[in-house]
Amino acid sequence: MSNVCDVTGAAPSFGNAVSHSHRRTRRRWQPNVQRRRFWLPSERRYVRLTVSTRGLRAIDRDGIEAVVARIRARGGTV
Repeated sequence: MSNVCDVTGAAPSFGNAVSHSHRRTRRRWQPNVQRRRFWLPSERRYVRLTVSTRGLRAIDRDGIEAVVARIRARGGTV
């Protein structure tokens, strides 16, 4: 499963883990993404999206139809 949100494009970010002795090793922060199924009334079918928590809030705010239209306008498939 990809760790990229279909709605917001949130992806893992990278940086350093700094120990007590100040030694640095590379690490990554994973976005909180979940696989969710949404009912798309205009197409009378379910769509499955990988969404972050911020993406879920965008779907609640704008509606699934508008979010799917934005994804398709960006060139994504749903």
